[in-house]
Amino acid sequence: MSKQTTEYDLCVIGGGPAGYAAAMRAVDFGKKVALVEKKRIGGAGVYDGALTSKTMWELSERVAFINNYLHAKSDQNYTISWEEVQRTVSEAIFEKKLQYSLHLKLLQKESENAQFSYFKGFGSLKSKHDVCIEKKDGETISIQAKNIIIATGSRPRVIDQIEVDERIIMTSDGIHRLEKYPESLVILGAGVIGCEYATIFSNFGKTKVYLIDRADRILPFEDQDIADMVAKNLQDKGVEIHQCCALEEMRTVNNKVSYTIKHNVTGEKRTIRADKALLSIGRVPNVEGLNLENIGIDLSERGSSIKENDTQTSIPNIYAVGDVSGHIALVNVGEVEARYAVEKMFGNTQKALSYQNVSTIMFLHPVVAAVGVNEQHCIENKVNVRVVKLDYSLITRAIAMRTTQGFFKIIVTDDDQMKVLGMRAIGPHASSAIQGVALLIKMNKGIEELAEMVHPHPSITEGIQECVRMLLKTSTFKPEVFKDKLSCYRIVNGEKHPFDV
Repeated sequence: MSKQTTEYDLCVIGGGPAGYAAAMRAVDFGKKVALVEKKRIGGAGVYDGALTSKTMWELSERVAFINNYLHAKSDQNYTISWEEVQRTVSEAIFEKKLQYSLHLKLLQKESENAQFSYFKGFGSLKSKHDVCIEKKDGETISIQAKNIIIATGSRPRVIDQIEVDERIIMTSDGIHRLEKYPESLVILGAGVIGCEYATIFSNFGKTKVYLIDRADRILPFEDQDIADMVAKNLQDKGVEIHQCCALEEMRTVNNKVSYTIKHNVTGEKRTIRADKALLSIGRVPNVEGLNLENIGIDLSERGSSIKENDTQTSIPNIYAVGDVSGHIALVNVGEVEARYAVEKMFGNTQKALSYQNVSTIMFLHPVVAAVGVNEQHCIENKVNVRVVKLDYSLITRAIAMRTTQGFFKIIVTDDDQMKVLGMRAIGPHASSAIQGVALLIKMNKGIEELAEMVHPHPSITEGIQECVRMLLKTSTFKPEVFKDKLSCYRIVNGEKHPFDV
């Protein structure tokens, strides 16, 4: 049975972070909006992604912090039950779910003349203006929209040769449904998510963690010094990193995981048993079943994501945002893309969407925050820059916190303007510290503004000021004295050179 409704100014297919942001931004413009979500508002960002994993990380960091303190005083060990972990995660999910539910309910109630409508079902395209919504009970609804945004998100990538049952061999969709701490856990993939879960389970101290890394180091997209610090902390907590190793086989044997790895250099093979396995090898955009090809929407060469130009697809009134666009798969990026797409439709955007000042945070130990280019990028692409680095042990707030492991690294142009190109921060308060730098990158500004700011004392951000003072040759601590704590150098044609400060 099919029903027809009136025309909307915008239909958003997908109610995850990007889709929800798009719908709410369109409400700001007073437009008639339809939001379609097949499963749960909030998507993976709430239920199997950022909120759940970061809630677990926060708990695990508290456990690790307490144990670090206890071990300094005695042999005591603090633990929390897996039931407590699950309860806390469930509470976090419920809190966010309740916010969405109440907001939707009240918004529809307050919406004059049904300006905003929410449909639960699977949305697909019948034409460039027609959306078909299939409900669970078999009913279908057809709606018309002047504009359409596709924000259907993504799912964990799997390997055909590995049978994923989300019980023994899992993805991020199943890891939160464990019934107890696994005695051992093997993680395939040493990128951000794989390292985050390695951090979480090693922090709890109940699980032997193995991390399969086919490269010669974890976090291969980041600078060597950051990867080395994170790796050392993981290994200090008992994580075994299989570096330069390719997975030959992974299967379930007697309710356990048996996996075989082969070293890329020596060719040596090794088979290990573990309680559970987690595949952390990226995500795949959800484009199936949307009838994109039938109406002429171009896909990427691999057919895994939607081709778009500044959020606009090959059909001008249809836009793609979030993970389906094939850009950086982050909640904050998806939300920015979504809001921008709506403003492009109904507002008056002056500049193309830029990804240059996207801030990211990696929930590792220590926390890693990033914005703009890193040193590795400059070396590989022979970008001439100046780099300044300051150790956390020189920052008063870090000393007061008794957590002095970490550093700031700021990259600027190799000229008198010294425009900010990027920053890496690893340590406490890292994500807060990079925000001022992110703004300068967006504004295409130099370092003078940072040098002149009066930071609160004591604060971690004072370290940023000392970094830029080094570049300006006005630093309080002189790098020629604290050579192991402070450094300033140039990268010219892919090679490091001293920089006279």
